[in-house]
Amino acid sequence: MKITKITLYQISVPIKNGPYSWSNQSYDAFDSTIVKIETDEGIYGVGEICPLGPAYLPAYAEGARTGIMTLAPGLIGEDPCNTAAIYARMDQLLKGHPYVKSAIDIACLDILGKSVNRPLYALLGGRLQDKVRLFKVVSRDEPEVMAEKLIGYQEQGFTQFQMKVGADPDVDIVRIRKVSSELKVGNKLGADANCGWRQHDAVRVVSAVSDLSFYLEQPCTTYEECRVVRDHAAQPMILDECMESLQVILRGHQDRAMDGINLKINRMGGLSKSRLIRDVCASLGIMMTIEDTWGGEIADAATAHLAHSTPRELHFQSSAFHEYQSFPIAEGGPVIKDGYMAMSDAPGLGVEPDWDRLGAPVASL
Repeated sequence: MKITKITLYQISVPIKNGPYSWSNQSYDAFDSTIVKIETDEGIYGVGEICPLGPAYLPAYAEGARTGIMTLAPGLIGEDPCNTAAIYARMDQLLKGHPYVKSAIDIACLDILGKSVNRPLYALLGGRLQDKVRLFKVVSRDEPEVMAEKLIGYQEQGFTQFQMKVGADPDVDIVRIRKVSSELKVGNKLGADANCGWRQHDAVRVVSAVSDLSFYLEQPCTTYEECRVVRDHAAQPMILDECMESLQVILRGHQDRAMDGINLKINRMGGLSKSRLIRDVCASLGIMMTIEDTWGGEIADAATAHLAHSTPRELHFQSSAFHEYQSFPIAEGGPVIKDGYMAMSDAPGLGVEPDWDRLGAPVASL
């Protein structure tokens, strides 16, 4: 089997129920890129890359599209099912930029799954969870509004939540206390600062809420700052944005810097790299949130397949971002019910893009 064509689609998907806000950023829509890889045997695969704006991680939508088309000429004629060789070729053609390679890697794995008539989770280790536990994001807002959102989400059946903080530390202390007061017994809450606090402010916040039970996530930008905050925090620590490679994760484990990590698929470079990191974390007993930065049904399907094949006791939670968007971009995505999501047994990713909604390609080779 050989790659014969690579096509890109761009779509801006608005957020329903108001903007998505965290730390010092807020967006009404996100710019997503869909890649379609066609082969000489009539099988095609799809992948999605949707950075969370240009200032969240070292990734941006236009860069993803430019990077993919930079790689495309060197991938035509290659076997998409030989995923290790595809990745080695991408690394030859473009140094770094793992987010660019993510959608291509996912599309090739989609082709591989379809070629052997197996769902992707079967190629990632097997279905170890019938359904994947979700968390619901409580977007940053006034403390009272956030508390009301939490109440509503609990009524919908969700039991795990991630509230967005990382802005004014004095207001964030009120936010954490107000939202925590509405959390039902047995439910779990994370306070995610998304790198938004300076070290001294983060220490002040965790000291002020030391009596509360929640998970503290990525309080500051750097690993070193977060490590200092951990020494002052009474809460378990999840590291996210600074966990950018296997080497950093191993350092964090050695330093006892965290109790869990947020494994974002496109930050690691796709499902192939994420599976490796997932398996190392599982062997070390590191708890994982498995998700992507953002995306529709295609990105969420990749998240669900990786989570389905992760041991339940080490999978903390996942996200389904297509639930927050105003309209679907594909059929066959994860089905959400009672705070969980689940994929079908369809081959590959199991999704079919809505080509009419995606419209004309923005690039093709």
